[in-house]
Amino acid sequence: MPSFDIVSKTDLTEVDNALRNIEREIATRFDFKGSQCRIERLESTLTILADDQPKMKQMHELLKAHLARRKVDVAALEFKDPERASGDKIRQAVIVKQGIDRDLAKRLVTALQDGKLKVQAAIQGDELRVSGKKRDDLQAAIALIRDMKIDQPLQYVNFRD
Repeated sequence: MPSFDIVSKTDLTEVDNALRNIEREIATRFDFKGSQCRIERLESTLTILADDQPKMKQMHELLKAHLARRKVDVAALEFKDPERASGDKIRQAVIVKQGIDRDLAKRLVTALQDGKLKVQAAIQGDELRVSGKKRDDLQAAIALIRDMKIDQPLQYVNFRD
């Protein structure tokens, strides 16, 4: 029975490479001269530390641009509210989304069931396995999910015939 998995994974090594490139650019740019701006990663959380609001905005632009260059989808980032840090600085947490959460998985399953497609969807941890009798049904399921315009990047992997 043909099947495929729907996953949402972000390559953290590419995120690390982008962060190193951002550090180099901050060190050479004139508008960041003498500032204490930096981005750190701990697990799947990025912490942006900036001197003031305009520099925070510049850091956002740098982060988005460098991640796009490394072919990491910027939609995988969830920006939290900025907060005051010590020394009159601004700190902001950015979550790198990994996996499909329960709510999104349930939405995808109900969309596949409401689409009257001849496929079955099963939630397996942070993945979703879709199986059907025909390859055409699976391709229709992928098209249906792509048309949903979900704000989290999804990958369709492990396609088996």
